[in-house]
Amino acid sequence: MFGNQNMKDMMSKLQDMQGVVEDSKKRLENIYVKGDSLNGKIRFVLDGNRKLKELFIEDEILENLEKENLVDALIEGFNQAIKDADHVNENEMKSTAFNILPGMGK
Repeated sequence: MFGNQNMKDMMSKLQDMQGVVEDSKKRLENIYVKGDSLNGKIRFVLDGNRKLKELFIEDEILENLEKENLVDALIEGFNQAIKDADHVNENEMKSTAFNILPGMGK
């Protein structure tokens, strides 16, 4: 009987932790980061879960930039956005871990 209660308690705690992690993922859906290149003429917006929410390219860029330079600018802007999204995501998950298990977020 004593073992069954410990198992129930442990399962309950695991479910609580899963709920906290899901709450963190939902919060990350509402945090946005931006990466841009060519002085903002190309812009990526990602949420904290690293999902692309917006891609903006000024018309003049499409008309005047050679394909290779456009690709380079897209890569630069996207990499900046994903780096910032990674940072936001990592901080949120550390905070969640710290709240679940004090000492883990350090």
